[in-house]
Amino acid sequence: MKKTIVIVDDHVLIAKALEGIIDNFNDFEVIYVAENGKDLIQKFEANNAIPDIILLDISMPIMDGFETVLWLQDNHPDIKVMALSMQGDDKSVIKMVKNGAKGYLLKNTHPKDLEEALTRLNKDGYFYPEWASKIILSNLNNHHDADTNIKISEREKEFLKYTVTELSYKEIAEKMFCSPRTVESYRDQLCEKLELKTRVGLAIYAIKNGFAES
Repeated sequence: MKKTIVIVDDHVLIAKALEGIIDNFNDFEVIYVAENGKDLIQKFEANNAIPDIILLDISMPIMDGFETVLWLQDNHPDIKVMALSMQGDDKSVIKMVKNGAKGYLLKNTHPKDLEEALTRLNKDGYFYPEWASKIILSNLNNHHDADTNIKISEREKEFLKYTVTELSYKEIAEKMFCSPRTVESYRDQLCEKLELKTRVGLAIYAIKNGFAES
């Protein structure tokens, strides 16, 4: 069964062109297009299908990509959000990732690279091209290298190891022989300590600091 995608972009011609490209992919299909975040919310409220993936522009009127991904993180955290924008500056990348985006691509991406990115996003739960990964890791370096007083418990380290997997929080709880509520507590404590907002941010931190390999 193909994974379903919704495109959120206020440029109708670009959205329709993108829809045509994706509908030629073997494993993905576009089910509808929204013009901005508010339009997307209205479509959800009108009982339109909830997609597996959202391709989200950043610069949009009424409700932009930054606001939209925050709303999705709070209301539909299982949807994988891939930013697709003309904006490749550090500030935009970091803000989208911190707000909950699990991938980032530029609009000049080749269709084959888009298909690969969607495949990786669906399989791994996140996808960042090399240039975006460098921005994210550089930001983490700048933020955390100056602070050597962050204390992470052994159980929190174990939780960090699982953040890079496809396991749900309930499945992580089973692996750690604890309740889902306890796992959520580890997540919340780490997000507060590290000043992160999403599992993606925790996963990147885990990879950077070697916890994913333990």
